[in-house]
Amino acid sequence: MANVLIVDDETPIRRTLKEILEFEKFKVDEASDGLECLVQLKKAQYDVILMDIKMPKMDGMEALERIQALAPDTPVIMISGHANIDTAVEAVKKGAFDFISKPPDLNRLLITVRNALDKSSLITETKVLKQKVSNYKTQEMIGDSEPMERIKETIDKIAPTEARVLITGQNGTGKELVARWIHEKSNRSKGPIIEVNCAAIPSELIESELFGHEKGSFTSAHKQRIGKFEQANGGTIFLDEIGDMSLDAQAKVLRALQESKITRVGGDKEIKVDVRVLAATNKNLKTEIEAKRFREDLYHRLAVIIIEVPPLNDRREDIPQLVEHFINLICTEYGIAPKKVTKEALVALQNVNWTGNIRELRNVVERLIILSGNEITAEDVLHYVGPFQRPSNGSQK
Repeated sequence: MANVLIVDDETPIRRTLKEILEFEKFKVDEASDGLECLVQLKKAQYDVILMDIKMPKMDGMEALERIQALAPDTPVIMISGHANIDTAVEAVKKGAFDFISKPPDLNRLLITVRNALDKSSLITETKVLKQKVSNYKTQEMIGDSEPMERIKETIDKIAPTEARVLITGQNGTGKELVARWIHEKSNRSKGPIIEVNCAAIPSELIESELFGHEKGSFTSAHKQRIGKFEQANGGTIFLDEIGDMSLDAQAKVLRALQESKITRVGGDKEIKVDVRVLAATNKNLKTEIEAKRFREDLYHRLAVIIIEVPPLNDRREDIPQLVEHFINLICTEYGIAPKKVTKEALVALQNVNWTGNIRELRNVVERLIILSGNEITAEDVLHYVGPFQRPSNGSQK
């Protein structure tokens, strides 16, 4: 329910406006002049303020300036029984959302209030989104093992360049995180990074997804669509699971890389795009080339730099750090204190055969947090890791 403050020195006007707005399910407060309005603003937040221009003690124009200092995002609708164009223009110049004359037309009043509410909601949503963006930070790369140190060094070297990068590795190893860090440390970091999961898009839609389409280009194309390459202009496009892309789409991507131009489906206009392309796959693309499922020329365009992300079984020394990281992350999400892990439990986790890699480790840590007692023990690992993932009796790899 939206909160509205009516500011007017005439009691009958306030009462009438209040009855109208309450009938429309608004919550309404009143103030008799500008000073009382400012007092109310210090007590409560309002979505819209309806305020008369001419009032004793402090008139509407002066109050408007004070309101902008106290509640700059609150729309103020000015009302007056002595309205003229000059007054309306002055009010809007000073920051009023709109200006309506007394006695207000009911439809005009309600439309103006609803428009002001729309603006108020948009401002709030924008603030929330900006806060999320400002709070967003690419997750750090956890681990000091030799393979991880090599990857970090490689990222530092290649990120400032425009070189295309092919990131390989099993599912769940963190290929997306590597792509994000390349973008984060690049000269394009202020631009967007647009991610495309090529395996999740049906082959008949991949071209439209990547390059967009014109209205009417096919049956369900009811309006023009901007594709991922255009969305990534000035930034980075990350083509995840590119080994699952159809040969037709591969040909179009190759052309985009060669010419830095794309054409929307159903269109004939060439659109210049400035993007850096990062790609990832869990497949052996050389095997796919031999099987005629992947274009060799596209492979050589993408694989200027190749980064192979190791499976978790090849970097077991990083598991204690990863476990600590996931415990802090998950316990924060759950709103509970981080649980302690015994040394024996960490050794047990280091001896698990991690077929699902880091993604699987995170799930296991979450399971242990939920099902274990005050601390996570080796016995908890034995009970809850699962029948196909029990710690082996052998030494760590």
